[in-house]
Amino acid sequence: MNDRLRGAGRRLGRVAPGSTRQEVADLRQRVSELEAEVQEARRLNRRVAELLDVVEELLVPLTLRDEEKVKAFLDAHSVAP
Repeated sequence: MNDRLRGAGRRLGRVAPGSTRQEVADLRQRVSELEAEVQEARRLNRRVAELLDVVEELLVPLTLRDEEKVKAFLDAHSVAP
């Protein structure tokens, strides 16, 4: 443990002035990028879940299928040409 602390202290002693501020700025930028990526992943996961709901609805036998629900979902999520 002491060896690791000494090694870390030596590395800190070699840090150029101002580089820590740049590293913090870089890390903040990276965190912002990661947050955006997480939001995109959440959006895509929600879309996949919605599509799975439609597929499930379409796979139900015709007598049990809720045609109005399928049509409403398809209308709400279809891409206009």
